[in-house]
Amino acid sequence: MSLKDKLLAEGMKLSTNPAVSKLLADERFMRLMVTAMSVPGRLSTFTADQKERFATEMGLATSDEIRDLKRRILALEDTVRRLERK
Repeated sequence: MSLKDKLLAEGMKLSTNPAVSKLLADERFMRLMVTAMSVPGRLSTFTADQKERFATEMGLATSDEIRDLKRRILALEDTVRRLERK
């Protein structure tokens, strides 16, 4: 039995408990749980934005910009090769 299966089984047991059911029915608790579950994504977005902002302020290229530049260089090299063949 995997960890996921064990957690699911324990969660099902807990959900049948009347005290837990009452807690899950509380709108404030559910709002808190949704907010808590969204924190990692929001934190990741925030740090990515801050990293980009810092790179811009320091005059550095971000990884996205470097990837785009590499793609453009490859396209230009292909164009030059095609023109040289003609």
